[in-house]
Amino acid sequence: MQSRTPPRTTRTTDVVVVGGGIIGLVTAWRAAQRGLSTAVVDPEPGGGAAQVAAGMLAAVTELHYGEQTLLALNVASAQRYPDFAAELTEASGRDLGYRACGTLAVALDSDDRAHLRELHALQQQSGLASEWLSGRECRRLEPMLAPGVRGGLRVDGDHQVDPRRLAAALLVACERAGVVFHRVWAERLTVTGDRATGVVLADGTALDAGQTVLAAGSLSGRLAGVPEGVLPPVRPVKGQVLRLTVPERYAPFLSRTVRAVVRGSHVYLVPRENGELVVGATSEELGWDTTVTAGGVYELLRDAHELVPGITELPLTETRAGLRPGSPDNAPLLGPTALPGLQLATGHYRNGVLLTPVTGDVMAHALTTGELPDEARGFTPERFVRDPLTQRFMEQPA
Repeated sequence: MQSRTPPRTTRTTDVVVVGGGIIGLVTAWRAAQRGLSTAVVDPEPGGGAAQVAAGMLAAVTELHYGEQTLLALNVASAQRYPDFAAELTEASGRDLGYRACGTLAVALDSDDRAHLRELHALQQQSGLASEWLSGRECRRLEPMLAPGVRGGLRVDGDHQVDPRRLAAALLVACERAGVVFHRVWAERLTVTGDRATGVVLADGTALDAGQTVLAAGSLSGRLAGVPEGVLPPVRPVKGQVLRLTVPERYAPFLSRTVRAVVRGSHVYLVPRENGELVVGATSEELGWDTTVTAGGVYELLRDAHELVPGITELPLTETRAGLRPGSPDNAPLLGPTALPGLQLATGHYRNGVLLTPVTGDVMAHALTTGELPDEARGFTPERFVRDPLTQRFMEQPA
């Protein structure tokens, strides 16, 4: 008997979100709260980069030169975190592991100290709150620090959240808000005339949607059917992270997030209330490779040991590697594209967890009004154009 292709099922929704990481989930949750019928397409919603991320909410200590526009968005999102965490906890019944414990960035040699002094000056020029401490003052705050610490910056406003708990809470909140989940891959974008009209799933289901949001992290640039000029210019940036456990006899090991630059590489230690200690993270431009390497683990442990020597006594419980979605300027792409009906929420690079609250608000506004709010106008996807000669994306002049 001749086999037949199964009939294709067509379903209709106001919004379909391609990607069920924390950015896709917060977009779907906020859209559903606005009364929009919403669907999420992802084979494993709640997964993605959030399962690897450390969850630092470091708007101040992660300030970089030339990122003042991004700084404003980061600060706005950080300020929303306490209310956002309380709302999401109530909506989901899940604790997010949100801690207002502060961050200490320290220097281990004179070069690092000079760099931190420059960063402190930039923070002050930018109106950010941070306090310079001597090495002795740093060790008084965190007695486990190495004796050679030369100084540091105390930033009480940089907090932390557990990204795994955040993702789990968003998943429950979405389900309670009526978001429909399709646990398969999106195969291609549907374009009818000059408008995006939904997606076709790997199981043959056609989801017709008034608006489609591409929020698939580092995979956002790989969805078939997206016109070349609209395809988001995101790339995968590998990060390796370690998780250790602090036995009760060592508690309290660290009371706040501690970070430093060691041999030019950034290392951070994020202590959780449940006794977990997260150490990260490498930054590697290696395409789609997610292999945990001996070199990556060694470098993280070596640098962390220079910062906090006692770390070698702790049990190593997990090693993971994930992919951050990087854009050409390492800032997110948010809102409407040149293709009507298609919006982006991707390219958050190292700030995905931090930017979760503001991204949800921005995307809800864009989905209901068709425009970005003022605070996000600098992050429109249309700020990039493809050079026809090099085929690389360039930022358009303001």
